[in-house]
Amino acid sequence: MKGKVLIVEDEAEIRDLIKYNLESNGYTVIALETGEKCLSTARSERPDLILLDLMLPVLDGFDICRQLKEDSTTKLIPVVILTA
Repeated sequence: MKGKVLIVEDEAEIRDLIKYNLESNGYTVIALETGEKCLSTARSERPDLILLDLMLPVLDGFDICRQLKEDSTTKLIPVVILTA
């Protein structure tokens, strides 16, 4: 396996498409639909990369990214923010 990628995207079609393409290329993928789940999952799973949607319900991508970068267990994980 190439690495572990955490996808946080609330639109199922987009999330499934990204997941399919990454898995087809040998990546392990964890796909979530909410920011709240992202924070706890990033701490426990320690992914190599987080693909983070900007426009999420409750916690948006900016808030999630800020919290990830303030946490000593997740601050070094690269985050790529996706937006329409």
